[in-house]
Amino acid sequence: MPELIEKDACDLLQADHLAVKHLLVEYARLAMAGGDAAAADKLALAQKICSDLTVHAQIEEEIFYPALRKATGAGDLLDEAEAEHQEAKELIAQIQGLQAADAAMDDLVSRLACAIEQHVKEERVFLFTKARAAAGLDLGALGAKLKARQAELEA
Repeated sequence: MPELIEKDACDLLQADHLAVKHLLVEYARLAMAGGDAAAADKLALAQKICSDLTVHAQIEEEIFYPALRKATGAGDLLDEAEAEHQEAKELIAQIQGLQAADAAMDDLVSRLACAIEQHVKEERVFLFTKARAAAGLDLGALGAKLKARQAELEA
């Protein structure tokens, strides 16, 4: 049996990004399908997307961003990332405030998907690159902290 390799912080966060992207694609597929069955599934899926993104943003803000801020000169990039999180949180709150998976929810989830896609691209290209190049930043240990906090928040 192959040995399990722990993901470093960037790998863990990227895996979250990919998982949410799959959920957003599935939501879009259901939105195009329409119908009552799709509406119930969309509502549950929207709730999962919001929950997963909320936990993800929290672990980044509590653990990853402060460590990166301390280890690099990426303050402006991190300020921008935190502003993008705030935009996502506002969209999440609006989605969570809806009672039905209707056209309004479809629009909000679509807007959230666009915002997340842009944010993920910037993290991958800029922040993860800086994190991997930062001397003294133990991404393995940081990944373990992120994973533990994520499990705590999801429990």
